[in-house]
Amino acid sequence: MSSILVIHGSPRGERSHSRRLAEEFLQAWQGANPLGRLVRREVGRGSLPHVSEAFIAAAFYPQPEARPLSMQADLALSDELVGELLEHRRLVISAPMYNFSVPSGIKAWVDHIVRLGLTFNTLLDNGVAQYQPLVQGKKVLIVTSRGGGGFGPGGEHEALNHADRWLRTALGFIGIEDVTVVAAEGEESVPERFQQSCAEAQQHLQALARTF
Repeated sequence: MSSILVIHGSPRGERSHSRRLAEEFLQAWQGANPLGRLVRREVGRGSLPHVSEAFIAAAFYPQPEARPLSMQADLALSDELVGELLEHRRLVISAPMYNFSVPSGIKAWVDHIVRLGLTFNTLLDNGVAQYQPLVQGKKVLIVTSRGGGGFGPGGEHEALNHADRWLRTALGFIGIEDVTVVAAEGEESVPERFQQSCAEAQQHLQALARTF
């Protein structure tokens, strides 16, 4: 049975454009896959904790199989999030661009799922660290919204986009290379252009829903 892990990153509810567009896509996907399953993880409006000193000490404990119970507790949520990621072949991430980057909940989620020994390994080659991604066979759709315009590929503000571009880099680090980005932008600049951009994004997402 097909399934999708959905990561919602916006702190806003119904007023979130990225969330709304992602849910429209999921509705269309569910229509094309009536037996498909959706598993939602809320990281934008939820209280996903950020990485702490205790988390780091536990994650990099030299003997993972012998971690004390207290360290296992420090990693329990992270283990759950990694398990969700590995369980699903398809992911949909709704992540608006806030101040040129992603909302803090998305950053926290990435910090929890980029785990040494679970989603990547480090090998030494003549004293130089070489990174080995461990996550294979995943397909990701990032649905994003941007208040201004020109932040997409070839746009005049592309260099300022540290949101979906950064997320693509983080996913690629652990081995997820099949990433599609669908964006709507311009809400804070030209409302008419934003409406057009949303309509174009909706059309793109409707087409993707049949093949994702």
